[in-house]
Amino acid sequence: MRETRFVIRPYRAETDLARLSAIWFEASVRAHPFIGKTRLSRQRQRVERDYFPSARTFVALVEDEPVGFISLLGDFVGALFVRPDRQGQGFGRALLEHALAETPLLELEVYAANQAALGFYRSMGFREVSRRSTDDDGLPFESVRMRYGD
Repeated sequence: MRETRFVIRPYRAETDLARLSAIWFEASVRAHPFIGKTRLSRQRQRVERDYFPSARTFVALVEDEPVGFISLLGDFVGALFVRPDRQGQGFGRALLEHALAETPLLELEVYAANQAALGFYRSMGFREVSRRSTDDDGLPFESVRMRYGD
């Protein structure tokens, strides 16, 4: 497999919002089918309106096309998403390493049903610190809190 050249740069609302929202939605539908497209569509509106403006986001680009992003709220990873057709190519790892270089103590939450994400974060050195039985909307989707560092 040929090495893919890419860059990581800060988020630019004027050019990135729609493209990152699409990545978020497409990857969420794939990773979280138990939530359902209707609920994810409503969450997408909140992500665009509330989340992106308040997070510190970095975008991975191949030939000026976003392939993934990571968003930080202080020392919390609020989002790490890679386009489904680009997953498994090292973009998620590179984005997380970029965030760790800036903020060496990080926490995140991941759905317990998302075994691929749990495995990925464990492989990156995150450890489980707690669980809760409901998500942020109070729905019965178990979440795992993980921490890197300290």
